[in-house]
Amino acid sequence: MSIELKQELEQRLQALEPDHLQVIDESHLHAGHAGSQGGARHFRVILWSARFDGLSTLARHRLVYDRVNDLIPFPVHALAIVARPNP
Repeated sequence: MSIELKQELEQRLQALEPDHLQVIDESHLHAGHAGSQGGARHFRVILWSARFDGLSTLARHRLVYDRVNDLIPFPVHALAIVARPNP
């Protein structure tokens, strides 16, 4: 399931027109954590996009969450976000 879920996250985040996108499944780092019970996953998203130019960190994170909100808290329990304008 995690491969399909990773692909789903990648597909949904394409709407933000990323120049760089990494979706990393970090669930193995949270084994035994209460949030991972029942198969919920932990991901880290690293995303650079011109769509983030001039936006605050909070605004950039909101754009990311808007794309995946219906997946939280299950099947995605946690989402760490690094969202920046293009370097």
